[in-house]
Amino acid sequence: MVGSALQSVEPRSEAECLFSEIPSSSLCPGGASVPVGSLRRRREGEQPLRQVWKSKAKPNGKKPATEEKKMYLEPEYTKSRITDVGFKELVVLPREIDLNEWLASNTTTFFHHVNLQYSTISEFCTGEACQTMAVCNTQYYWYDERGKKVKCTAPQYVDFVMSSVQKLVTDEDVFPTKYGREFPSSFESLVKKICKYLFHVLAHIYWSHFKETLALELHGHLNTLYVHFILFAREFNLLDPKETAVMDDLTEVLCSAGGRGGGGGDGASGGGTGAQNHVKER
Repeated sequence: MVGSALQSVEPRSEAECLFSEIPSSSLCPGGASVPVGSLRRRREGEQPLRQVWKSKAKPNGKKPATEEKKMYLEPEYTKSRITDVGFKELVVLPREIDLNEWLASNTTTFFHHVNLQYSTISEFCTGEACQTMAVCNTQYYWYDERGKKVKCTAPQYVDFVMSSVQKLVTDEDVFPTKYGREFPSSFESLVKKICKYLFHVLAHIYWSHFKETLALELHGHLNTLYVHFILFAREFNLLDPKETAVMDDLTEVLCSAGGRGGGGGDGASGGGTGAQNHVKER
């Protein structure tokens, strides 16, 4: 585990101190009734992931390699899905299910799926190839336990994210799986911060590793995961629109049909070219 901290959270427990600031099998269509206990048992039975990517490489001053154009916006690729299910209906809170249970179950699932998706291209995401955690014109930094901004390579950043999130979702004080255990009062805030960092990982895969994803024929899986994740986050206001603006063009194309396959548009909307000339830091 990496002892990293996000700046903004007021700590309630050891797990919460990890931050200063998830999909498929556990979800049911809107209106379905699922016993709360079954969600907890399912999360309780999940095994911690084995981290398969590690990098001690550090930035060497070179600019990260980026694609000349956003290949992931090409219509032939945006239409690719592994299912035609309507995710807009799927993400709705089912009757008789506690909101925190629903957030916990889905967040855990999204974490596992984003982790798995990244692992498919992790051998290409190296300290040399991805010297910063960059997406479009935005560069992300990690914050250590003292709140100090840390410039790191993309694989280092992802390792910080995955290690910290795994420690959280396996902490009984934060993500309880035993009947009768209560969620912390700051639970929704923690979920929002987990979603923010998972979004960074997904965005980096699209921006820096879509060619590899395409070569592996896993773009349909990536699109499906992205749509599900974004629509779930929208449903429960888990992501700040300013945070996701960097991928608004893709979101518009993929989510325009309520999350169903065959997103419309030519991929040219949103994300004006003028914005590409200014690098933002987060």
